[in-house]
Amino acid sequence: MPRLLVVQHTPTDRLVSIADAVLGGARHPDLEGVEVQVLPALEAGIDDVLAADGYLLGTPANFGYISGALKHFFDTVYDHVRDETAKRPFSYWIHGGYDTTGAERAMEQITTGLGWNLVAEPLVFTGEPSEAHLEAALELGGTVAATLT
Repeated sequence: MPRLLVVQHTPTDRLVSIADAVLGGARHPDLEGVEVQVLPALEAGIDDVLAADGYLLGTPANFGYISGALKHFFDTVYDHVRDETAKRPFSYWIHGGYDTTGAERAMEQITTGLGWNLVAEPLVFTGEPSEAHLEAALELGGTVAATLT
């Protein structure tokens, strides 16, 4: 059974609502046969990445960058998984209070270095999550999970 690894840092209610929508899409009943593993960024490790067939990453934009927790995740796994996981499907979501530019750039640079294949338009926005944002999050989760079936 293909495994989708969701690595996230969701320290606020806003981020939890986005993550819940993403997971709702990834776990949609029409997507039978995909195992969804959800781990906090500070707990996910090398073995988790190697055991997964695709990835969804979620982070706040903190001080214009990805969260320290997600940065720690990448620092921990990067050199150990780069060759073996190249071309695997992934996407991500970033939520910021004011600006996401640096976080987007970091996510693009790191995942390009890993050689992962972006299979769904990332969800990146600032401010209060709207119904449209949550619908896009649901679609994001479903789209990435569907690539594994």
